[in-house]
Amino acid sequence: MTSLDFYGGVDEIGGNKILTSFQDTSLFLDFGMSFSQANKYFAEFLQPRKANGILDFIEFGLLPEIKGIYREDYLKHSGLHSTNKPSVDGVLLSHAHMDHSAYVHHLREDIPIFLTEQSYLIMKVLEKTTSVSFTDLITLKKDFQFIPKKRGEGYKRLQGDLARVKRNINVMKPYKNYDLGDFSVKSVPVDHSLPGATGFILENENDAIIYTGDLRFHGKRPKLTKKFVKEAKKADPTVMLSEGTRIAETTSVTEEDIKNNATELISSYNGLVVINYPIRDLDRLLTFYEVACNVDRKLVVNLKQAYMLNLFYGSDYPKIDDVVVYTPRKGWGLLGDESFACFGEEWTCALGIDQYHVKTDYDKWERDFLDWNNTINYKDLKEEPENYMFRCDFFELKELIDIKPEEGLYIRSVTEPFDDEMEIDYKKALNWLDHFNLKLIEEGMHASGHANGTEILNMIREIQPETVYPIHTNKKEEFSVLKDNGIDVINPELSHRRDLDHH
Repeated sequence: MTSLDFYGGVDEIGGNKILTSFQDTSLFLDFGMSFSQANKYFAEFLQPRKANGILDFIEFGLLPEIKGIYREDYLKHSGLHSTNKPSVDGVLLSHAHMDHSAYVHHLREDIPIFLTEQSYLIMKVLEKTTSVSFTDLITLKKDFQFIPKKRGEGYKRLQGDLARVKRNINVMKPYKNYDLGDFSVKSVPVDHSLPGATGFILENENDAIIYTGDLRFHGKRPKLTKKFVKEAKKADPTVMLSEGTRIAETTSVTEEDIKNNATELISSYNGLVVINYPIRDLDRLLTFYEVACNVDRKLVVNLKQAYMLNLFYGSDYPKIDDVVVYTPRKGWGLLGDESFACFGEEWTCALGIDQYHVKTDYDKWERDFLDWNNTINYKDLKEEPENYMFRCDFFELKELIDIKPEEGLYIRSVTEPFDDEMEIDYKKALNWLDHFNLKLIEEGMHASGHANGTEILNMIREIQPETVYPIHTNKKEEFSVLKDNGIDVINPELSHRRDLDHH
């Protein structure tokens, strides 16, 4: 008999950690962060301590107490027993959003991670370009270890490349069956708000299980999700794990709507246009790139998006040469010609300072972009705002201090705030917009990454599983209508397994 244990994604949006087991094989469906649970206890400057390994996460139920899945360095440092081999056979990663993938950081490096090539690339971007803790997604950096010094007596900390070990990453080809122990698993791509999203079909002797991950029908690639529905129906499933983020909603704004609305708005406007859209949503980047082409402007992206576009070179997304890369002032702020630095007793204009000193303000991965011909800084946006569409999120609003716009448009193409912390940030952003006389435009400018309720229910009715488990939703009661279609609806409950051993 196939068993399902839910360690996240129950009565909440996100945090999926679902363990499915049959005979001698067990596989996690995602291993994500629960934003709702984490936000109960932590904030931007109040974060779990790396010095406490996994114990801060365990304390508040962010990680399940399961033996044999966590990295040895964190366990031993925390006074917990490790095991010789993993207790699970792998993680099937549906996509690289944090609520599905973030806690891979805590897993052993020898647990196989199965994912799409695009999800691998995004996780590589996150690991490379993020300075916050807990982003060992593609590799694992061993902590709390000392090694003998090469010269002399004593020890030194294990650091740098010597501390890095590769995770057991397995890129799955779409629609191909993989034998993973007692399961046959197929990755079936779906459309979502970042590249590489996939659902999974798992089959064994007794069951066929459909896992939707996150999906939609109103993005740039609806054919992917429609094909997923056909593949899922063909499997004649006994069990379906279906996301229900927007199960209570009946309409959707499409990417095409955003393109048309933004084109109409900007085509007759000559001032600065600022846009906030999710940094890893390359489909939204593509939408605004198409808008920029329509209105004869250049889309301006930040360094992280430039790095990501480079990795996705040759795909359906714009090439790095098709956009403009914004380089902010960092560190000493020597980029540009309005800052000065002291050499001896003489103050020298930044414009005359050797580029070596300018580049030391930037991370190594950022330095590659500083000399590109399509790189601009605040001066270009200040002097020629009519030529650009400037992508700028909440944390980049400080760039407006240098740009000093007299007026402009601020297109907010992100989800509405859904918790207290997001509400606070939203109000702060409004203060910035008011200070710099930027008009806020929100209506019709965001397309969700999730299908609406009508689409979800019709999808399940077409696939016709024997049983459906509502996950990734806080409105599971909306699924009860499926009983009229002969589909059994089971509301999952969180598992509370506790088997970690302390020394």
